[in-house]
Amino acid sequence: MSTIGAEQLDAVLSRGRFSRRHLGSHHREIAAMLESLGHASLEELIAKTVPSEIRSTKPLNLPPAASEERALEELRGIVSTNELRPSFIGMGYHGTHLPAVIRRNILENPGWYTAYTPYQAEISQGRMEALVNFQTMVCDLTGMAIANASMLDEATAAAEAMAMCHDLKGAQSTQGGEASSFFVSDGCHPQTISLLRTRTEPLGIALIVGGEDQIPSSGLCGGILQYPATDGAIIDPTSALEKIHAAGGLVVVASDPLALILLKPPGEFGADIVVGSSQRFGVPMGYGGPHAAFLAVRDEFKRRLPGRLVGVSRDADGNPAYRLTLQTREQHIRREKATSNICTAQVLLAVIASMYAVYHGPKGLREIAERIHLHTLKLASLLAKNGWPVSNAPFFDTIRVNLTSSESSLLRSRAEKAGINLRFLGETAVSVSLDETSYSNEELINGVIELFGKGPGNVVNDPLSWQTPDALRRTSAYLTHPVFNTHHTETEMLRYMRRLESKDLSLTTSMIPLGSCTMKLNATSEMLPVTWENIGGLHPFVPIEQAKGYGVIFQQLEQWLAEITGFHSVSLQPNAGSQGEYAGLLVIRAYHRSRGDLNRIVCLIPVSAHGTNPASAAMAGMEIVGVACDAEGNVDVVDLRAKIEANRERLSALMVTYPSTHGVFESRIKEICLMIHEAGGQVYMDGANMNAQVGLCSPGDIGADVCHLNLHKTFCIPHGGGGPGVGPIGVAEHLTPFLPSHSVISTGGSKAISEISAAPWGSASICVISWMYLRMMGPDGLAAASAIAILNANYMAKRIEPYFPVLYKGVNGTVAHECILDLREWKSRAGIEVEDVAKRLIDYGFHAPTMSWPVAGTLMIEPTESESKEELDRFCDAMIAIHGELIAIERGDLDKADNPLKRAPHTARIVTSDSWSRPYSRTQAAYPAPWLKNHKFWPSVSRVDNVYGDRNIFCSCMPVQED
Repeated sequence: MSTIGAEQLDAVLSRGRFSRRHLGSHHREIAAMLESLGHASLEELIAKTVPSEIRSTKPLNLPPAASEERALEELRGIVSTNELRPSFIGMGYHGTHLPAVIRRNILENPGWYTAYTPYQAEISQGRMEALVNFQTMVCDLTGMAIANASMLDEATAAAEAMAMCHDLKGAQSTQGGEASSFFVSDGCHPQTISLLRTRTEPLGIALIVGGEDQIPSSGLCGGILQYPATDGAIIDPTSALEKIHAAGGLVVVASDPLALILLKPPGEFGADIVVGSSQRFGVPMGYGGPHAAFLAVRDEFKRRLPGRLVGVSRDADGNPAYRLTLQTREQHIRREKATSNICTAQVLLAVIASMYAVYHGPKGLREIAERIHLHTLKLASLLAKNGWPVSNAPFFDTIRVNLTSSESSLLRSRAEKAGINLRFLGETAVSVSLDETSYSNEELINGVIELFGKGPGNVVNDPLSWQTPDALRRTSAYLTHPVFNTHHTETEMLRYMRRLESKDLSLTTSMIPLGSCTMKLNATSEMLPVTWENIGGLHPFVPIEQAKGYGVIFQQLEQWLAEITGFHSVSLQPNAGSQGEYAGLLVIRAYHRSRGDLNRIVCLIPVSAHGTNPASAAMAGMEIVGVACDAEGNVDVVDLRAKIEANRERLSALMVTYPSTHGVFESRIKEICLMIHEAGGQVYMDGANMNAQVGLCSPGDIGADVCHLNLHKTFCIPHGGGGPGVGPIGVAEHLTPFLPSHSVISTGGSKAISEISAAPWGSASICVISWMYLRMMGPDGLAAASAIAILNANYMAKRIEPYFPVLYKGVNGTVAHECILDLREWKSRAGIEVEDVAKRLIDYGFHAPTMSWPVAGTLMIEPTESESKEELDRFCDAMIAIHGELIAIERGDLDKADNPLKRAPHTARIVTSDSWSRPYSRTQAAYPAPWLKNHKFWPSVSRVDNVYGDRNIFCSCMPVQED
């Protein structure tokens, strides 16, 4: 059996090991925590916590731990085999220059990349301002009324837009007796068309792909147009838009934000929804991601908008303050009624894109767009002069050259020899896309001219046809807010970004003990490779032989994750945990259908499950049946058995989180899996709590058939203020043939489902973070990390329990890697809500634990293995001190309405004001603990008014007088 003995611990904590740096506590602290718990060893604690029947019988078969220096050297050698050839492929991915001031101070800055999703608005004002800048930028460029805070990728955004159309219009169509249909222009990017097919099939939406002449006259819930088209052509969308509207549908336009600097925006044509990617606004291609896509809509659709939306409210003192707005519309809250499972955003990438616009401003962006366009015109003219038939259509940055089959074959050969990547449109055409990195390289453009050589010369080109018609030229203003017209020197830009950073609490300040979120160390050595050119510079659709380094990384990471999970195979394509859920359920669905079990559509989900679980199941076309939990928070096996029997012939899957959502290792989990299998169903395990399993047990051995992993939790990819993430799935051998494929680059199994992300390997560039973590930790380090995460949680539970009851425990009185504190009694005892405690923790310098989930009125704490005993004690001391304040309120020593908890958090502005009329001291308000005198984090706003923000919806940059 895999053990956590003294000898193993000595090795893990030896000098020179990365694990010594990753783990927050060492021998003395570990011994002290174990003593307080009454355990003689770490192994004894784990034996009492993890059921013996699921404990791994052997150590993980992974490479031994490498030092930080050795791992970086090894990875550098691997990625050196990636070939950085000039790529003119386009298809929504473009070379771009990330300004160094943004790279150093945001992308490479833990103050930005280690923050969490801005649920606690008072300590998230900086990134929310940046996200409002992003939303404003998108609205200005697209001509739409409101935009969300970003999406996963352009193809996913298109799919979400389609789901909106179906939700808004599809029901009307069905009631009218017609099947709901969605039109897709054949001018859309191929990966978008394919992903739309993935989404429509489970929901029964008929997809019509073709030219404008194939738009039906009725029965549409919507349609999508690409502007400019995938081959570069700029086609006036007016006619197609009118036809889609006439057929009863809403119109989605997929657009390029840089092209919209010069082109009439879709909103001015009458588009209902606009989607696209902001990748070319400074974000490296990264072999496919991560990138911030966008989705913008007319104002009337704002309550149906998927994903995050940042709005402007006010704080308790009447000052403007940002918050996540209209949260009740969010899909994970709607659960089985959801039309989307998106519960996050690509925050870090959206921040970068917004800062790119802030840095360049409207004039700088226009200069970039114009230079790209002018060089594209020059390229077209030179090719035409050489006798090549350049397509007679206006274009922005991409030209299409028509070819014969023999010309195509010859050009392919020449391009390969010259080391240049073009995009071949079958055997009859080729497209060439220029970008910000190519327009200034005359040698590169001349290389393309030489590559083509002398053309047939038998087609007359019309250069006038390449000019954008006046009706399609942009005349409206954009990015007029001062934020986009102020910070154009590096000094001003640096100060602006630092000013925003100072408003956010991240892991650079203190622990972020969020249950189910695993906010652990994101080590610098893990992050360094992300900005290597051989990682960030590859287009996702280059031939795979040019990405050999990536191929090795994927192969090793998939193998290591399969070993850790006990599964046969892994797909890295899902680019978020929610997408992993969706992919896993589609794999299960495909498996059942391959066996002729078309009626297996029931998904059993415990009522305590993450909200994305039922949302994902609904998207996968499943019928959700809830399963009760017992008094201890475990799956109610009696109710589960009844639900199985009631749905035996229709049972598709059970979705279960392990350890449970309530923070315990359920002792009957193997029995639960067996019950599902005996009824012909499959077990889907949510991997949100995998940090308690690695090296100790595994989903495959427990009995799961599919499990998604949150690489942005267990495997050290940082949360980035709410994104990016990676959510790969591991599957048992019988499900391997169904792993997702891709329409451009071949992936997946022999019976693969179609793609669920725009790029073949999703957010490929950040997979190197998890590769580095696994390579540096080694098998013994990973097991020790899980064990110490469990130790830390139990230590904190034991210290805090005399003050706040721990709601759920395992059969031996222990918790897993997280625990739930019950604060519900204090509402009646002192009139204090759990939110008051959460806001008071800000005054103590901490981000609150997960609040009111999975049980209302509670706090769920997950310390992770990376926090020191000193930091754990500091948080425990804060909670104990808050308990003292609660007692003081109960006794009447503190006013029941005007006390430090009800008025929390306290800003420097309030505490240092000339007037102080509150019935408690300034010191108690701002410095309630001794450690705060050495370092104090000040929230920039007081308690944010959520109700006001929802009643007065404003989601763009604030007018100057309100700043």
